Amino acid sequence: MKSVEIIGYKRANLGKTEAKRLRAEGMVPGVLYGGEEQIHFYAPMILFRELVYTDEAHFINLNVEGQIFEAILQDIQFHPVSEMIVHVDFLQLFRGTKIKMNIPVHPVGTPPGIQQGGKLIKKLRFLTVKALPKDMPEHINIDVSKLGLGKSVKVGDVPTENFEVLNNPLVTIMGIEIPRALRGKSLEGEEEGEEGAEGSEEAAEAPAEG
Repeated sequence: MKSVEIIGYKRANLGKTEAKRLRAEGMVPGVLYGGEEQIHFYAPMILFRELVYTDEAHFINLNVEGQIFEAILQDIQFHPVSEMIVHVDFLQLFRGTKIKMNIPVHPVGTPPGIQQGGKLIKKLRFLTVKALPKDMPEHINIDVSKLGLGKSVKVGDVPTENFEVLNNPLVTIMGIEIPRALRGKSLEGEEEGEEGAEGSEEAAEAPAEG
């Protein structure tokens, strides 16, 4: 898995006033935990673009005034209006210890259902994966090349290699939605079929005229 470098600086003051000042200067307050001690830091917001606005998962090389830590993004908070990053939580990574990460899913292939007028709908953008760092994938490919109308791929259908998917296996990841127009035609066809069957039954039940 690729790594993103974040260059940060130790925070001397941890109050809300100081955090507000840092954000006004284009900095993101954060904390690294999971090691021997928590490290409070701040880093330029521009460095988080490759980490946050991407469809790939990344490890983090956090450089805090010359101290290097490997980490993963554990939590990120955005401003509800401006969507500016207001705080990040990093979890220190140790190569021999399994970790949990949200890994993006990528559809692969052209579903026959799209050619039939359907639409590919993604129900989950990420799968929660547990693995050793060396086995953690950057993304997970989801084969949709055989999906017809109304068909879907569930978590339990995903092949795994040296990692464990923690989501409920019955949950749908993505599928082919049947358009309303096609659903209407299908329903009409079913009703016509039922009417035809009823007519046949009535004809069979009617007494023969002598």
